Amino acid sequence: MAQMHNTLSPADGIWSLRRLPDMDEAQFSQWQTLLEHRTGITLSAERRSFLETNLGIRMREIGCGSYQAYYEKIVSGPDAIREWSTLVDRLTVQETRFFRDPDAFRLVSDYVMTRPRELLKKRPLEAWSVGCSTGEEPYTLAMVLNECMGQLALQPLFGVTGSDISKPVIEKARNGQFNPRKLLGMDEDMKSRYFRPAERNTVEIVQSIRDRVCFTRLNVLDLDKAPMHGMNIIFCQNLLIYFRRWRRREIVKRLAERLAPGGLLVLGQGELTDWQPPGLQRVPSEHVLAWIKRQTDEE
Repeated sequence: MAQMHNTLSPADGIWSLRRLPDMDEAQFSQWQTLLEHRTGITLSAERRSFLETNLGIRMREIGCGSYQAYYEKIVSGPDAIREWSTLVDRLTVQETRFFRDPDAFRLVSDYVMTRPRELLKKRPLEAWSVGCSTGEEPYTLAMVLNECMGQLALQPLFGVTGSDISKPVIEKARNGQFNPRKLLGMDEDMKSRYFRPAERNTVEIVQSIRDRVCFTRLNVLDLDKAPMHGMNIIFCQNLLIYFRRWRRREIVKRLAERLAPGGLLVLGQGELTDWQPPGLQRVPSEHVLAWIKRQTDEE
């Protein structure tokens, strides 16, 4: 589908719409290569219109008239780094909400509730949300961990880290304010405990939970440089679907290295099929794709 592009006509000084030509095979191929090289994300041929739409919107905003000119701006222009960051944000941000996968969060709760109490007293629980988008997932993890600690009559010794490739969504996540529709389907008691009314008809996370959650910018291709180690829980849902099968396995191997012995890794259903990550044991569950790191493995 060809995109419309705003141009200012010098003759009459009014805005007019000019069609952007369809992206040809060579142009689509070079954008595919650039995205995969820099982010690991693969765009199938079926997603060409998705790419055209998002490129077209951004090109219209900055007054760029062709896909090739925009490509050159992204690769070698004077503002290439900042423009690339803006584009990646447009292409990778996904719609999410609190408690999006209730089965997965129930599994996390069961996992914590069955840990030896002495261990929970001695060492804070550390959880990591990979590809956290605007923060709903790490904040949900913090609420789940807080509920568990309360039920176990323990001090809330835990921390949650959210990471994402997009700087704008990380900044939004840190802000901790959300549209109430992000809470759809959430238990009313949980809503009242963990959210407060905020400005412009939004709600915000209570400070006690925000204090337990931090955010950092991280490309999953750079997991070997990530400072997270000895994590008790790693949550990585709806991220691997954008990568080739071999790269999914590489990412999962890297995440497994970051788990503490006995740690829990949770993925999205169907994101990793017909492969057993080394050193991990599958959690028996019909509804959640998860593994435990074997206790005998050394970090």
